[in-house]
This record gives sequence, C-alpha cells and structure tokens, in this order.
Amino acid sequence: MNFLKRYFFIIFLSVSFQGLVAQVNDTDSAKSKELLKKAGKSFLDLECQKSLNFAKASLEISLKNEDYLQSAKAYNLIGLNFEEFSDYKKAIEFYHKGLEFANKTTNDTVKGWLYNNLGNVYCYRKINFKKGIENYKKGIYFSEKLNDQYEITFSKLNIGSAYFAIEDFNTGIRYFNEIKNYVDKEGELEAKISLNSNFGLYYNHLNNFKKAEEYYIKAVEFCEQNDIELIKSNAVVVYKDISNLYFKMKNFEKAHHYLLKHEELKDKIYNEDRINEVKVAGLAIQQDEINRKISQIEAQKKIQDEKLKNNRQFIIFSSIIVFILILLLLSFVRNNRLKAKINKKLQKANLELLEAKEKAEEASQLKTQFISTISHELRTPLYGVVGITDIILDEHKELANSPHLKSLKFSAKYLLSLVNDILKVYKIEEKQVVLDEMVFNIYDELAIIKDSLYFLAIKNSNQIHIDVDSNIPEVVIGDKIRLSQIFINLISNSLKFTTNGYVTVRASLVEKIGSKTQIKFQVIDNGIGIAKKDQEKVFEKFVQVVRKEDDYQGTGLGLTIVKKMVELFKGTITLESEENKGTAVIFVLPFESDVEKAGTIINNLKVDLSSKRDYKILVVEDNKINQVVTRKLLENNNFKCEIVDDGYAAIEILEKTNFDAILMDINMPLINGFETSKIIRQKGNTIPIIAVTAFDKQDIEEKIKEAKIDEVIVKPFDSKKLFEVIKRFVEE
Repeated sequence: MNFLKRYFFIIFLSVSFQGLVAQVNDTDSAKSKELLKKAGKSFLDLECQKSLNFAKASLEISLKNEDYLQSAKAYNLIGLNFEEFSDYKKAIEFYHKGLEFANKTTNDTVKGWLYNNLGNVYCYRKINFKKGIENYKKGIYFSEKLNDQYEITFSKLNIGSAYFAIEDFNTGIRYFNEIKNYVDKEGELEAKISLNSNFGLYYNHLNNFKKAEEYYIKAVEFCEQNDIELIKSNAVVVYKDISNLYFKMKNFEKAHHYLLKHEELKDKIYNEDRINEVKVAGLAIQQDEINRKISQIEAQKKIQDEKLKNNRQFIIFSSIIVFILILLLLSFVRNNRLKAKINKKLQKANLELLEAKEKAEEASQLKTQFISTISHELRTPLYGVVGITDIILDEHKELANSPHLKSLKFSAKYLLSLVNDILKVYKIEEKQVVLDEMVFNIYDELAIIKDSLYFLAIKNSNQIHIDVDSNIPEVVIGDKIRLSQIFINLISNSLKFTTNGYVTVRASLVEKIGSKTQIKFQVIDNGIGIAKKDQEKVFEKFVQVVRKEDDYQGTGLGLTIVKKMVELFKGTITLESEENKGTAVIFVLPFESDVEKAGTIINNLKVDLSSKRDYKILVVEDNKINQVVTRKLLENNNFKCEIVDDGYAAIEILEKTNFDAILMDINMPLINGFETSKIIRQKGNTIPIIAVTAFDKQDIEEKIKEAKIDEVIVKPFDSKKLFEVIKRFVEE
C-alpha cells in the first residue's frame, strides 16, 4: 500500500508561503513563518536535523507570541520528522499537540493535515487500522468542508490505501475510482505514483497480472520522473510491490531487479546517520517540551505561593470582618425584631388592600354584568315598540301626522337613547370604542342635525344658526356618527337651557398640513349659563348642575359622553360660561382630507340592495312581538320567512327545508343561539347565520367566533342595514 505520509506539509509549502512578506506585518511572526518554511524545505530534502532545528526555533517564537496557528503547523512538521525516521509514539503525541492548538483557530486546512497525518501513523505503521480510518474520515470532513478538490483527492488516496491494507478491497477501490479522473488529468506526481501503485495492488489481488503490471509500470515511470528526496520514499514501496508481482508471475529476473532497487533506495533514505540525527534533534525538542512543563509548574507554584501569602492576609482581614459582622449581627437581630412588628402591621394592611381589591374587581364585574343585562332587557321590548310603530306607519299612511303615534315613537327613541348613553359611557371607559372612517361634508352633517332638532328648538322658541368656514375642505374623513353624537348632545343641552334665544354652531379651520386638518367647533348659546363653581363638574357622570324645573330632565351623561368622545378623537374641549349670559363649548378635532382615500372609501360603501331573487329566511325567535315585527319587516321587502320558537325546532326544520339565511336570536329558553349555531355547524351546514340580539356586539364577540356565526345585528336596528347584511351573505 502506498500511503502519502507527508502530503499535507507539501501543500502547506506550496500555498502558505506565497506572498509571505505582503501578509506579515509583525517581525516575530514573519521570522517564525520564514523558519517554518526552511524547516519544510529541509524535510523535503530529507535533511531532518536541519528541519527539526528550524521547526523548533519557529515553535519557540509562535508559543511566545501565542500564535496558535503557527504553533499547530510547527508541531505538525515535528511529528512528520519523528514519524518518518524515529519514534511513532512521539509523532502521535506531537500531532495531538498540533490539534490542541489548531482547535483554538478557525483554520480547517491545518486540522485536516493533522487528522490525515494521524491516520498515516496508525495505518502505515500498522498500529491500529480502525483508529487510522477514523482519523482519515475526519480529514476528509475538513477537506470537503473547504470544498478543496486537491486535498479531498489526497485524503481519499490515503483512506483507500488503509482499506487495502486490511484487505477490504471493495471499499478501498470506491475511493480510488472517485478520484481517478482528477489524478490522471490534474494530479501531482506523488498522487499519480500512489494511485497507480494501488490499482496495481488491486489487480494483483484479483490475479489480473497483466493489468497489475500495467499500473505498476506507470507508477515506476512516475517515480523515475521525481527529484524530491522525500517522495522517493514512495518509490521504495512501489519497487517492493512490483517485485512481489513479478515473483508471483514467476518472472524472477525482474523480481530480483526491482528488489535490489528497493533495498538500495531504502538504505539510502532510512540510513543510520539520518535516524540518529532525528533522534538527537528530537531529544532537544523533547527537552524543550519538558522545560516548558517545568516552567509552567514553577509558574503555578509561584501563583500558589502568592495565593498562600494573600490567604494569610485574608485570614487576618477576615477575622476583623467577622468581629465587625458579629456586632452588626447583634444590631441586625435587634432591628429585625423591630421590623417583624412593622411587617405584621404591613401584612395586615396588605390583607385589607387585597380584600378591597377583590371587592373592587367583584364590583366591576357586577357593573359589567348589570350594564350588559339592563341594556339587553331594555333593547328587546324597544325593538318591538319601534318596529311596530314603523309597521303601523307603513301600513296606515293616513296616521303619518298622528301626534299620538309621533309621541309613541319619540318616547321609544328617547328611552333607547337613555340606554345607549349609559352603555356608551361604559364602553368608552373600557376602551372598547373604535372610531370608523367615513367620508362626509361638515356643513351637510350640521344641517341634518339642525333639522333633527327642529321640534326641540321650537319648544323653547329658539333658533339654530350654522356658520362653516369656507376654507374647510369639501370632504373630510372621520367618524361622522360619533361627531353627530357630540353635536346632538351639545345643541340639545343648549336648546334645553335657552328660551327665546339662539344657538350658534360654528366650524373654522385651525390648520391644514398635507392631508391632516384641524377644525375648531363652537356651540354657543345665550341661555341661563353655568355658575363658576359648577363649571368643573359639568363633564362628570350623572351630574346636573341646573335643575330648577321638571323640564330639565336627563341622565346627566350628555356632557360626559361629549368629553369622552372628543378624547376618543384625540381632540381637546373647553367650556366658557357666565350666568344669565350664556355658554360656549369649544372643541378642536383632527380629520383627514385625502381626496384619493375618500374616493376609495366611497367606492367600498356602494351596495346594491336590489333583490336578484326571492330569499327564504329562517327566523329563530322566542319573543312573540319580535316575531311579528321581524316577519312584517321581511315580508314588506319581498322576503319569505319561516319562524320557529327555539333552537331545537330550528335544527329539526333545517333537516327538511332549505333556507338562504338564518336570523338567530341569542337569548332563548331551552337552548341559546350560540349552542344552536354550533350544532348546525357540526352537522356540516354552511348556511349564513346572522345573530339578531339585544346584547352589545363587543360583549359577545368571542362567543360569536366560537359558534361560527357570520354576522351580528344589534336590536333595534335600521331595516336597511338588515337587508344589506342578508344580501351580502346570500349573494356571495
């Protein structure tokens, strides 16, 4: 077997020293590299004593400068000298030292050299083939990691030779076949010698003497071309192997010829003088290693002595500290007893605070439940009242001007407004209100509000004036519904406390930067005004600072809602008032005035409410009045409907009849709307389910998702909104 015992260092010589001066700035480092270059050249010329002396000098410099990479290379070269001519065990020791330093660097090339050289020692010297192959595989790992075909080739030459050495020819030949083309075309002389001699060995094993002779002759020809002393050691192996072939072929003349060449070259390379030179130079290196260890031990001893001296001082100092600590401990015990008493008081206070916190949380939860329940219980009958009023007006046009019917509708809406006011304050406080983006004209919105408050204005013989700055953009983007709520509350308040007077609503541009617009609004009246002492309280909940007559009625929430709505807009609000002269509420709100964005919003709002076909709707509702109202609303708009009283009836009828959509009440006996919807979905029915409920949408949002309900409409609702939602789902 022809192992390449030192090819890593040959690569090192051919690559690492090109442009050395350009790469080196530090004088010591440059000197160390130059010495190692000379050591490598001497090793190639088999001047081993000179090689070891140069490597030793390079190692001393690199160790002094903590140059781990250069130290690893020096140990690698020392190991090569020992392996070739002296002590295999020492070679292994130096290779491992080289690895110890190489692993402190990121240089994978040197790690690959060292693992392959370790493999050479174990395999070529027949110490432990298993260990040798393990090290070769590590070398191949680093070669492939670098994607260096040159090094991969030499690694596979060696591991293939190792498998041949243990007569595993099938495994070994695979490695040689993988690199044959590369070696034949681009391989170094040494690689060609190794590859051809190993192919000769392979065919010799197969008793194909003709092929074996052909490859051995090629290997001999490459040996004759070589003039590097170190590579001649490969020729020693080749001559021996070809001699064995001819002996096997019974060509004793040629066998004898190559055996003589083998012995002559072997004696020339591995002579006694050269071996002794390596031993002498090696002893010096080993002595240096021993001296380094002694120096390390002495340095450690010196450190230990210094630590011992410091420990004595530390003991004295510690004794003083301990005495002081004892005094402090006594003081601490005394203070601790005092703290224990204080802690007991604190614990008692903490328990009281915890109880108060739990009560506050319980009260907050009760408040949430109460508001949710009261809003549901009030909205449900209001749905019936408002709905039936609309049905009467729709069916009996002659009653359109009936004062009784108008009073009924006004009272129902007033009661609904009262419920919404309570719920609105709660939602804003809980940060559950999100502003919508709508496109509108400031003047148009104020005109609509003015018309809606006409009857309230004439009740106290008041006039409403609107004054809008012409510099305000034609259209703005913002939540016009909540802006209307602000104005309705403020203007209603002014009309209520003003008689035979006026209420002026003024809008003026503060500034416009790009698409951002700031608008100042004023609601001014010449009513009874508010006393100074009461002005700070007007925005508080449930506060009515003036109540001279029964006419001044309300929840005391109007101005509270206004303030919270303004804050929701991220605006500011102030109040100016003087008794018997009037009141002015001033607030500034930000809006957008981006024309392109406004166009996009308007286009997205266009909904075709025209009916494309007859729709059949299943109504699940237990309240009889609400059943009547919902049926009338649907049938008056050309919808067909079927009504059932509970969820079980709905599940049963869906088994027999097809519907376009379901209007599902939530709060029902036997089984509620959530559970009914879950069962419908479990049966694989994908029919659109629209929850129609008096609960606030945000309070039931999670349950809606869980039940896979498609949409929610809160009672009382705008009938157009209901039809829009139905058509959106059934016409998808």
